[in-house]
Amino acid sequence: MAPHIHTRTVHRPVEPVEGSTPLGTPLYQSHTFAFTDTDAMAASFEGPGSPYVYARYGNPTVAALEAAVADLEGGAGAIASGSGMGAITSTLWALLGSGGRVVAQDRLYGGTQSLLDDLRGRWGVDVVRVDADDLDGVRAALTPGTDVLLLETIANPTGRVADLPVLTALAREAGAATVVDNTFATPLLCRPIEHGADVVVHSATKYMGGHSDTIGGVAVFADPGALDAVRARTAEFGAVLDPFAAWLISRGLSTLAVRVSRQCANAQVLAERLNAHPAVTAVHYPGLPDAPGHATARRILDGGFGGVLAFELAGGLAAGRGFAAAVELAALAPSLGDVRTLVMHPASTSHRAMDAEGLARAGIAEGLIRVSAGIEDVEDLWADLEQAVGAAAGA
Repeated sequence: MAPHIHTRTVHRPVEPVEGSTPLGTPLYQSHTFAFTDTDAMAASFEGPGSPYVYARYGNPTVAALEAAVADLEGGAGAIASGSGMGAITSTLWALLGSGGRVVAQDRLYGGTQSLLDDLRGRWGVDVVRVDADDLDGVRAALTPGTDVLLLETIANPTGRVADLPVLTALAREAGAATVVDNTFATPLLCRPIEHGADVVVHSATKYMGGHSDTIGGVAVFADPGALDAVRARTAEFGAVLDPFAAWLISRGLSTLAVRVSRQCANAQVLAERLNAHPAVTAVHYPGLPDAPGHATARRILDGGFGGVLAFELAGGLAAGRGFAAAVELAALAPSLGDVRTLVMHPASTSHRAMDAEGLARAGIAEGLIRVSAGIEDVEDLWADLEQAVGAAAGA
């Protein structure tokens, strides 16, 4: 029987070196490799399984990370990229042609939204946005000729959890591949391939790296054929991962299980307490029993409901800005999955160009705050959030 996934994050496969096995992933910083003769060098260009020749086509440290993440996600293989956007861009460009068709859930990461807009404007890709909770609407949108159904396991920032078994079955009936961004969940909470997904993408910058010191992305494939097609496109784009970044992310995997467990526990406590605060009008977190889709989250997620929550302040835009100015322990920063707690006020930062109507369409209230829970003591975190909410309410 295979070891538990928590064990596998620590005990990752490492190639033996001269009769012994390093406990840490070796760092091969070299970008190119030499050969004894031209025939051996020529053989290195034959594709997967060939000797390493040039870092754009493969590197031992990067390959070790790819193998580890593929194992955690239960895929046939993986491709590491220079960022999460590198992973999703290479995947979509390989799966789509000019005039292709994508059905995408309406609340996706902003960078992914921009990519879809570019594909539509530049290559005539038909992009249809749907509410992932409206299964009849998704079914109707998945017309013949649809190439990709694009989902997030846990939507950013509303925390809605996609019903992956049902949605992937609908895509399969339509002949479409399902691509799932699993960044918020990590393979510890959900493994979309087990629920029928064809491709799983991660911003490894977030939970896998976990320490605000590296950037990277990973795409995991259920089918080896799709893996090879996307690997070729990734090499063409040059969207490959640097070996040192791969080494840092591999190191992050060793503590992924303990970090995510603590982050989920902290997020649950913060969500429950914020939900009872009189200055908070709504809390978006799938771990709350009265949250929309809580029952789905209990079926799909395993071991916690994620480390990210969002809440809305009664005072709207002014309260949101006041909260952001008042936090002391938490860092005002745009990322997530870090060991430190990070907060942001989208209406005055990432979505500042939108008016109230545009924010409403995006599902972002003017007073919404996103919190990525870190691993600090939860009482310290609550004291900071509570005083910031109070300051915002009195502003």
